[in-house]
Amino acid sequence: MTPVFHMIADGPRPVAPFSHAVEIDGWVVLTGQMPTDPAAPDAPLPEGIVAQTRAVMRNLEIVLKGVGLDLSHIVQCRCYLTEFERDYSTFNDTYAAHFPTDRLPARTTVGVTALAVGALVEIDCLARRPER
Repeated sequence: MTPVFHMIADGPRPVAPFSHAVEIDGWVVLTGQMPTDPAAPDAPLPEGIVAQTRAVMRNLEIVLKGVGLDLSHIVQCRCYLTEFERDYSTFNDTYAAHFPTDRLPARTTVGVTALAVGALVEIDCLARRPER
């Protein structure tokens, strides 16, 4: 199988050299998304972990939609928080609201010292295209 490299036309502006998603054999790897606004990429980031988590999830939805998928196709997420102790519980509540309680993706969450663009949160994902 040859990988397909996706750049979503109305997707978030990349903050580094990467594709929004790479697909191979039904698996779709989504690059970590930041809490930027695709319509105003130079605008200040939303304030606080709740607003930033919602923005990241919106950006993941945009990328997923661009490859014909949605949040229900996510099987695994990696989450990065710059203020882990302070934000972990609130982040969990905001993140969980995007998934049915009986279909939560596998997940790893780690605290990091810094993220691009001064973000509090970044999330990358692995999604699976349904069998045809």
